[in-house]
Amino acid sequence: MSGPLIPVGEARERLLADAAPLGSETVALNDAHGRVLAAGITARRTQPPQAVSAMDGYAVRASDIANSPADLDLIGEAAAGHPFEGKVGVGQTVRIFTGSVVPGGADTVMLQENATVLADGRIRSNQSEPAGRHIRAAGLDFKQGQSVLPAGTMIDAGALCLAAAANHPDLPVIRKPRVGILATGDELLLPGSVPGPGQIIASNSYGVAALAREAGGDPIDLGIVADREADLADRLDRAVADELDILVTLGGASVGDHDLVQKVFVARGMELDFWRIAMRPGKPLMFGRLGDMRILGLPGNPVSAMVCAILFLRPLLEKLGGRDFAQRRVPAVLDAPMRENDRREDYVRAATYRAESGELHVTPFPVQDSSMISTFARSDALIIRPPHAPSAAIGDTVEILELK
Repeated sequence: MSGPLIPVGEARERLLADAAPLGSETVALNDAHGRVLAAGITARRTQPPQAVSAMDGYAVRASDIANSPADLDLIGEAAAGHPFEGKVGVGQTVRIFTGSVVPGGADTVMLQENATVLADGRIRSNQSEPAGRHIRAAGLDFKQGQSVLPAGTMIDAGALCLAAAANHPDLPVIRKPRVGILATGDELLLPGSVPGPGQIIASNSYGVAALAREAGGDPIDLGIVADREADLADRLDRAVADELDILVTLGGASVGDHDLVQKVFVARGMELDFWRIAMRPGKPLMFGRLGDMRILGLPGNPVSAMVCAILFLRPLLEKLGGRDFAQRRVPAVLDAPMRENDRREDYVRAATYRAESGELHVTPFPVQDSSMISTFARSDALIIRPPHAPSAAIGDTVEILELK
């Protein structure tokens, strides 16, 4: 079985064609960081609820200190959480602290460094202050019923703080996509094992799970399955029963004698959309649907799996999770020559640096074998080489995809 190589852009469009944010759930405020608001929220209180002092000093009437120096009677104290219950009259003042409610009758705050405490307990003003100085008006930040965070907001530290201040103990958020990750192959062993002849340590699932988590997904490790049709069919049935949003397989999605994923999954009802992409690394990438579950078959080579996860799994997760999908593609100055490209779009591992002039420079690693995960780990960018791109010389401008 074979098929045409489809362009990367077309494959991504087909992958994302009907991807939309999943349903919502309500989570505690402490669990909302990094999530996306499913509905906008309004303030449940006014902040500050009353006029409060912005500084440590003395609550006074502006008219009483207009002709400073002026002596005032100290009649009490207003600490945060302990408002002064009386009223400031003519010639009177109340000691006040930052965040304290401004007592009735007072209309300004005199800084403590602008006042002198007299021996008889009275306070002398050393300069005048206009009405309203050093006072935070009620509702300065927000008022009850006011919209504070719209739907679609990514809950970062600032948004989390605002939601808490608006008196929300929990928030409605878009559900995280549940991503099952299944490694395939008789040759695979878990890290910490002692490989026998022809065996290797499985690594892809850890990198893909981390990427899925960064993109807002909930990765679920489905372990390693041997190259046996019955075992693959059983794992697929379990993934359906677990109501996964996405099933990611690693390896076995091509059509070699031991590549059974596509064969078994189609036999179990998967509607195959595509499985060959005009890209390097990562040509044998499979996408299909089984009911509501999307199935993404990534290549077995570690670098191929990670590059395909960046280009396809990440945007799918971001769309299902309600996030904005935006790849960081920027121009950079090439620091090493590159030969002309063939018909496949090439993603070349590379390292960048910023020159003193401010220009971003990029250097491709000399060896690009798709099994070399060490090179990928050192890369902070991928140079994007379009199909049939001509050779590029040092100093040419190329497009890169930033990774870090």
